[in-house]
Amino acid sequence: MSVTTLVARVTHSPEETVRLGREIASHLQPPCLALLEGDLGAGKTTLVKGIVAGLGVASEDEVTSPSFTLVHEYGTNVFHADLYRIEGARDLSTLGLEDLTREPSTLLVEWGEKLGHDAPRPCLRISIEHCGGDERKIVVEKVTANSSE
Repeated sequence: MSVTTLVARVTHSPEETVRLGREIASHLQPPCLALLEGDLGAGKTTLVKGIVAGLGVASEDEVTSPSFTLVHEYGTNVFHADLYRIEGARDLSTLGLEDLTREPSTLLVEWGEKLGHDAPRPCLRISIEHCGGDERKIVVEKVTANSSE
């Protein structure tokens, strides 16, 4: 596995986190899987608002957490999933995420760490750390199966 850091930044407000999401969108070329990792309240959905807006498929106000519906679709090829309520492999298999990764789409997965080593490669891993107040440390890494990808 090869990991390359694309972005490492600290944001100081939700608005700045959304702006960084718009910037991250420029790194997403379908088919693309982006795994968002971080504690509850870290700002994953806030960052996704910027990514989806940056991709031009919905406004920031239209993006909401899919905690209860599990997957939201924006436009025809951007999907936003939330694995927080997923308990195990059986629950995960019912979502059909593997089908979405085969399409020329962008799949943004909150609680992406729940995919573990089963996550397809290449993918982006976006780690968000709440540093207190509105401050967030956000690191975007491209993860490939090996250095030749």
